[in-house]
Amino acid sequence: MADHYHTGDEIELSVSVDSKIDNADWSWYTRESDENEWKAVNGLQTEIFSREATRDGLQIKAALVDDKGQVVAESEPVQATIDDHHGNDEETRRIYNGFFYNTEIKDRELSDWEGDWQSVYPYLLSGDLDEVFEEKAAQSDSMTFEEYKEYYAAGYETNVNRITIEDNRFTFFYEDGQESTAEYEYDGYEILEYEKGNRGVRFVYSRVEESEEMPQYIQFSDHLIAPKESSHYHLYWENDRNELLSEVMNWPTYYPNDLDIEGIIRDMLAH
Repeated sequence: MADHYHTGDEIELSVSVDSKIDNADWSWYTRESDENEWKAVNGLQTEIFSREATRDGLQIKAALVDDKGQVVAESEPVQATIDDHHGNDEETRRIYNGFFYNTEIKDRELSDWEGDWQSVYPYLLSGDLDEVFEEKAAQSDSMTFEEYKEYYAAGYETNVNRITIEDNRFTFFYEDGQESTAEYEYDGYEILEYEKGNRGVRFVYSRVEESEEMPQYIQFSDHLIAPKESSHYHLYWENDRNELLSEVMNWPTYYPNDLDIEGIIRDMLAH
């Protein structure tokens, strides 16, 4: 079971037993909540379950049924989580794509980004993200795979492989094993106008204690413009607040540290 799915993803599960059981077939069952009854999934009598993700919280289990209709083995139920992050309705998609009204922008607390985060840059260098760039190239009339990879290599580039954010404190973990930390406070937001006609919002945090290692300003961009926990983000940092706003070519990108590469790829392909 994946950490989470997006609406339309394929949920694929497999089941097995330790010893061979003759004259028995697998049956799959689903239910929407603990209060509902289990319902058999018609047409599935193999060890593989495959269905489109449509309902958050759907519970799934498998049972091995003999030729007398008796259950001789049964799996523990698992639950599918659907998290579309930015939603599928027209309004949230409009905002995600950078078309919004100023009145829709709201201040955000640092708790929206609290957690333990990993850079995706090492995955690009290792080639793990190549299928993402291949898919983008297949859907594009203007950029090749090589051009996409070069563009994202410049965007993702960073020597900060991991970041933790807790109690208003950032800690940067560098690729050479060094780390630095400092406390920050909210310093408002800035609206950026892009050449394509869409816009973005950067939420700004300013360092409140002396530190030679940590930047004076850190800016978040995650396609959200109002309070909501972030699923991934682009980060900008520098000592000059206004100069940092002109940076649009390098945007180190971070996902939860406990999300594996399959989950990261799945999320990237969904957007």
